[in-house]
Amino acid sequence: QVQLVESGGGLVQPGGSLTLSCAASGITLSLCVVDWYRQVPGKQREQVAYIASGGNTNYADFVKGRFTISRDNFNNTVSLQMNSLKPEDTAVYYCKARAVRTTVNYWGQGTQVTVSS
Repeated sequence: QVQLVESGGGLVQPGGSLTLSCAASGITLSLCVVDWYRQVPGKQREQVAYIASGGNTNYADFVKGRFTISRDNFNNTVSLQMNSLKPEDTAVYYCKARAVRTTVNYWGQGTQVTVSS
């Protein structure tokens, strides 16, 4: 059974940093495309960043230069380092994993990030 668990969310002041973690069981993240998405109430979930199985990464324009996605193969986790946070980064952040050459997406339950003074 595949399970993704996000952690690391919380309340942070504008300009601050947080690191989110997505821990997986039942699936090997190094064999997946892993995405971070975020969603605010009333809006569609939007992609923030992804890391491919080969290590290539991609970022949405609104986080480029501020967020970094990385993978820890030993611990089977994917992290999202978020710096220079802005109030508009406030959202529930989700990780999604899809094994390469498959079409099944697995989602975590989300972790709340609130950027406020």
